[in-house]
Amino acid sequence: MGVLDTHVTSNRTKRQQFIKHLLDDIAALEYMLEHQLIEKGIQRIGAEQELCLLNSAWRPSDKAALVLKQVDDPHFTTELAKYNLEINLDPFDLNHEAFAKIEQQLQQLLAKVNKVAHKHQTKVVLTGILPSISTHEIDLQYMTELPRYFALNEQLKALRGGDFSMHLTGVDELSIRHDCVMFESWITSFQMHLQIDPDDFVSSYNWSQAIAGPVLGVSVGSPLLFGRELWQETRVALFQQSIDTRNSSYALKDQQARVTFGESWASGSVIDLIKHEVSRYKIILSKDIEASSMDLVRSGVIPKLEALNLHNGTIYPWNRPCYGVGGGKAHLRIENRYIAAGPTVADQMANFAFWVGLMIGRPTAFDDMTTQMDFKHAKSNFMKAAQYGSEALQWWNGSYHTLQDLLLKEFIPIAAKGLAQINMPVSAIDHYLGTIKKRVATHTASQWMVKAYRNNKKQLKQDQALIALTQQLYTKQQTNHPIHSWDIPKLDTLAHEHASKIGHIMSTQLFTAFLDDTAEFTLRIMAWKKIHHLPVVDHHENLVGLLTWTHLDHLKQATQSENLGTVADIMVKTVITADVSLAISDAIAKMKKLEIGCLPVMQKNQLVGIVTIEDISRFDQ
Repeated sequence: MGVLDTHVTSNRTKRQQFIKHLLDDIAALEYMLEHQLIEKGIQRIGAEQELCLLNSAWRPSDKAALVLKQVDDPHFTTELAKYNLEINLDPFDLNHEAFAKIEQQLQQLLAKVNKVAHKHQTKVVLTGILPSISTHEIDLQYMTELPRYFALNEQLKALRGGDFSMHLTGVDELSIRHDCVMFESWITSFQMHLQIDPDDFVSSYNWSQAIAGPVLGVSVGSPLLFGRELWQETRVALFQQSIDTRNSSYALKDQQARVTFGESWASGSVIDLIKHEVSRYKIILSKDIEASSMDLVRSGVIPKLEALNLHNGTIYPWNRPCYGVGGGKAHLRIENRYIAAGPTVADQMANFAFWVGLMIGRPTAFDDMTTQMDFKHAKSNFMKAAQYGSEALQWWNGSYHTLQDLLLKEFIPIAAKGLAQINMPVSAIDHYLGTIKKRVATHTASQWMVKAYRNNKKQLKQDQALIALTQQLYTKQQTNHPIHSWDIPKLDTLAHEHASKIGHIMSTQLFTAFLDDTAEFTLRIMAWKKIHHLPVVDHHENLVGLLTWTHLDHLKQATQSENLGTVADIMVKTVITADVSLAISDAIAKMKKLEIGCLPVMQKNQLVGIVTIEDISRFDQ
């Protein structure tokens, strides 16, 4: 999430000062490019590992701050939610040992955080979207208590003009609305960095865009959200919609999403690309900056370009151009942001080597992508890969290919040549790219998760099946065997004992009735669908009443000539409800005391589910 000492841009004076520094940074970058002050002739790689923390019930933990403090290592930092952390790995010179060094460091740092987490009954899991996450964990109480995150939430909501809403479709469909930016906290990634020479930056950047679809297609790992099967990489759709600041209007305006693949090939130089990004997006965060970057660079000091980097950190292209300073030298790099965390370190390193091999093995024919491919094909490839994963058709060299054919015949050979250029041993190339080949031939992480989840649902309700999947994912992850070697697990333990809130066990696919629906028609639907409790809502979806099975008994006793009227005439008007965060034990006690058979479940005064006595009876032991 970037720099932490930030504030919102509502203060006019501070905003103007920040904009001055932003323009100053762009001028300083132009100066450094003109005077050959950006590092050339060397490449480095680095990565950021985002991770989830789970409590003993396999739900998101809120102990990230405590774990971070006790880990006491500058490689670790906070993320948006209290159940996420990030590891910033060191940069390594790109040579035959680089990937082994990164993997070794990552394993050591994961072992370190696992050791601390274990002391607090907390587990570490690598996954793009945690299967067991629920709506309970998207409240502001789960946001990391740092000014940057609250400022980001405030500004994005102000730009959007209201609540955040999402509509995702796949095999299933999900529509949901929320009042803060915490949707983004569900997404965890393995972000990969590659240093690029300034003179080759635009060509490399366009190539990174061109290869993104096939690379994503074989790396997908986030097919589920709230038990719905959506995209093979649901993170792509979720991230774009979770921080979308665009407003709909009657005007047909071209508004760029802050999370984007882009609209065209980059042209000119890297400074043109940076200027384009700055000009397209409103400034939403600022910070106090003391020194002028132009003054610094003219005095022989390489500036950090704090304003530019902060603004760049609030823009989220899937391939992001970045500026940095290391060892007193400025450099440029491309950040790959579309790869999901997990399912194992072995899989992540294979993805990393595959991507870097492709980047440095770029055939000369693709130095100018504008002559090889329409940008819309590259963007279409990416979106299809996000939706359909390894089943997506990809456009390449003038025709469509299956992903398997394109990878085996084109992309893996290019990556092998690229890795050979850094003198990587054949055995290591075969190890990393062999993992990609075997994944193509068996299943991706997303395919494995869907199969395991469907298998779980044969015996368990939705929430239990998701908890079981989280357990299975964690257990398999401990072996560090890549995903292609994972079999579909058998369900040998029940997971329902790990539910703690009624939000975890409630039914969310609700039948509801409107006040003016005819009573007889509504009650017959209840009989046909074997519904014992039916919430009644007004046309604003506010809960106003309840129909129960006793109404069906009344219907059976009624004569054919009796007019039952509308739902409003026969419903129970005083409805006892419960908040989504109510403990299951408290719900049991409440239902027993009041002798009621159900509790409509509310979140922020909106009906989000229903819990019946049957749902919770198994917990009353």
